[in-house]
Parts: sequence; C-alpha cells; structure tokens
Amino acid sequence: MRRVEHVMGFPVSLRIDDAGPPARVADAVDAVFAWLHETDARFSPFKADSEVSRLDRGELPADGISADLREVLDLCEHYRVATGGAFDVRLPGRGLDPCAVVKGWSVQRAAHLLTAAGLRRFCLNAGGDVVAAGGPWRVGVRHPDHADRLCTVLDLTDGAVATSARYERGDHIVDGRTGRPAAELLSVTVVAPTLTEADAVATAAFALGAEGVGWAAGRRGCEVFAVDAGRRVLRTPGFPGTGERPAAA
Repeated sequence: MRRVEHVMGFPVSLRIDDAGPPARVADAVDAVFAWLHETDARFSPFKADSEVSRLDRGELPADGISADLREVLDLCEHYRVATGGAFDVRLPGRGLDPCAVVKGWSVQRAAHLLTAAGLRRFCLNAGGDVVAAGGPWRVGVRHPDHADRLCTVLDLTDGAVATSARYERGDHIVDGRTGRPAAELLSVTVVAPTLTEADAVATAAFALGAEGVGWAAGRRGCEVFAVDAGRRVLRTPGFPGTGERPAAA
C-alpha cells in the first residue's frame, strides 16, 4: 500500500509493506490522513479559525483549550526552557506558531494509529521527516548545497529522523534569544526514538547554532549529523549513517 497527499503545506507519503487484510490496511491509511488533515485544521497558525489562531487572538481562555493543544504547548515550553529561550514559538512581533512541534508530534501520533491497527512494517515520510517501523529502511539526507545530492544515507529500523535546514525555506528558524535568523548551521539531522523528539530537537539545535550540535547530542536517545556554515560535517559516533561525503559545495 502506498499513498501520497499534500497536508500541512508539504507532501506526506506512506508506504506499508505488511501483508495484512486489505480492508484493515486501507482503514488504517484513511485514519492516518484524516488525522493529519484534522491537525492542520486545528493547529495551523495560518488558518484564521484554527484553535491556535483563536487562542492567539485571545478568543479562548488558557484553561479552555483542548488536551491536544495543551500537550503541544507543554512540549513547546519544555524546549524553550531546555534551550534557554533559543527555541521559542512566541517570538516578539509574531503570532503563536507551534508548527515546529506540531509536525513531528502529529506524524508520530499517525504512526501510533498504524501500530494500533496491527501494522508492523511501514515508512511515513512527512516533507522529508520520517518515522518508520519494521526496517531497515534507507533514508537519504539532502546535501545542503545541492538538491540532487545526498550527504549521508542512514539505516532506520524502528524510530524517526528529522532535518532542519536553510535550503528549503531560507532563514526561517529564528534564535529566540536574539530575534535574528539562526545562521551558524546549514542543516541538522537528528535520529530519535520518536518523530516528536527528532523534529523538535533538530529545530531547537538549529536555533541554538553551533552549540546546538552538542546540546542535541546530549539528549537521551538522540544521534546527530550536522553541517555548519563552514561546510564541516559534525556527527555523533552512534549516528546510523553510511557513505558520508564532505559537504563542501
């Protein structure tokens, strides 16, 4: 079973290799994409009627939000504190934007829907961030300077990998301590047990800049592959990648 849809502003592809009953597999796939579309409607800061937008405008009391949004905001606060404010979803002059947490959190929950349905071998790719089960799956990490090249390929069995970088959306990650775009790194890739953590840690590390690589490496269960502004490759010993190339342009 393979399916691709455009959700939350990027393509989401799902491949399931289980040989289960077709109806059960189809129902699980429908549930995954229904959940992701629901997430977009509820938590997008770009939709005026979303729960996030309504909270940001003061139309919802802090104690009147959904349990899901409370969980997301608690995660955002956790990473704000852990990075000394470098990761912040409430930047001055900007509205509340929890997308850096919502993406990984929602896709990880989608993966839980698959495992709850009894599926054991799948790969869910959300705009290049991947959660997989029953591998090994081969996941390529894009070269920060060349869209048609990879700087590493890793083997992922059960877990997740996420990359934060400047090559797709430019200087979109801001260091909340300074209010300026983070520019000391070109890309940060994090492997973690869940995409909730991999995605948030990759973004937080990028916001921290050069110190973010060591910070991410110190997170339990996380392995890191990064390219700094000088095109140096920095990686933890346990990063499951092979075939690394120099990142020079």
